[in-house]
Amino acid sequence: QGIEPQGDMLVVVFLRGAADVLNMVVPHGEDEYYNLRPSLGIPRPDDNKAKVEERTVDLNGFFGLHPILSPLFPIWQEGHLGIVHACGAHDDSHSHFKAQELMERGVANEHGPASGWIGRHLATLNRGNPSPMRAIALGELPQRSLYGSTPVSSLRSIEDFKLRGNETAVLQMQAALGSLYSGDDPLSGLGRETLGILDTLEKIQPTIPNSQNPNYPDSNFGRGLREISSIIKAEVGLEVAAIDLDGWDTHFAQGVQTGLMPRLMTDLAEGLAAFHAEMLDHADRLTVVVMTEFGRRAYENASLGTDHGHGGMMMLVSGKLKSEGVFGQWPGLKSDQLFGPGDLAVTTDYRDILAEICAKRLNNPSLEQIFPNYVVKMPDLFM
Repeated sequence: QGIEPQGDMLVVVFLRGAADVLNMVVPHGEDEYYNLRPSLGIPRPDDNKAKVEERTVDLNGFFGLHPILSPLFPIWQEGHLGIVHACGAHDDSHSHFKAQELMERGVANEHGPASGWIGRHLATLNRGNPSPMRAIALGELPQRSLYGSTPVSSLRSIEDFKLRGNETAVLQMQAALGSLYSGDDPLSGLGRETLGILDTLEKIQPTIPNSQNPNYPDSNFGRGLREISSIIKAEVGLEVAAIDLDGWDTHFAQGVQTGLMPRLMTDLAEGLAAFHAEMLDHADRLTVVVMTEFGRRAYENASLGTDHGHGGMMMLVSGKLKSEGVFGQWPGLKSDQLFGPGDLAVTTDYRDILAEICAKRLNNPSLEQIFPNYVVKMPDLFM
């Protein structure tokens, strides 16, 4: 009998390095976008001077997906993809380190709690899930958002974490370790926790690509999503998983259809599309959030890249969205509408989106503890 979480399972994808969201979800209906980006702008859906495969994939007549993100379009058509544009934090330091730390802690400044927003969610929603796999971090170390009193399992792959060798020898070693860690001291507690993780992981059969399973990209991100899907299907009590996709700091030679950012978008789109296809049976109890610490400058620089900006974007994948759509108030890209030195303004605080997910999808009403000293404005995107 599998262990079922009380609410949705949550997967948080962090695009580290500040993704250029204006070239991911393109405001093709705004002329100023093309004035600011004469070289980097993504052609309009009806631009006959551009090849069809290079044009923006229209979503609603004003916004569209970069063509490399077109694997996400079927998810949009299913009503399972929502986008919140001009979304982010109000920190304007343009510092990756500071912005990521504050966003993952879910606070406005350094004086808030050191724990992460997911860590506080887990601590305030402990309904007796005994699994050592309540929260997992894909990678070497847990993401800052997971910091808190709830233990987090970090793993690069399930197979790397498993005990190997002769089955009898493995059982003998597990018994010996269980005896060694039978005391009441902190080390014994940590040892038993590790053994619990090992025991749980032994039950998980990794997803093998075949005709029934979609092909994930052959990358750390693709392999990480495949690991998460295996853990979800094993029903071992997973509540939250965090995974990163690094490398979005595109100051130089960002690329339009080929190059650094298009390669990252390929990884993101193919990974999310494969994960969604495999998890379709779980779509009504699975929420995926894609976020980045801030966006890029609205205008391209002389190195055919973009500098640190302000307003970003969040993607939401869920079978429980009220409707597909590009949500949030669009501030515009004219000079008097830009923020600071020429950035997209923030009109939706990222905490409003995360708070609604916590309340409606994760069934955690303790928003004042998850996001302290913040008054949530619920955007009403989810059922």
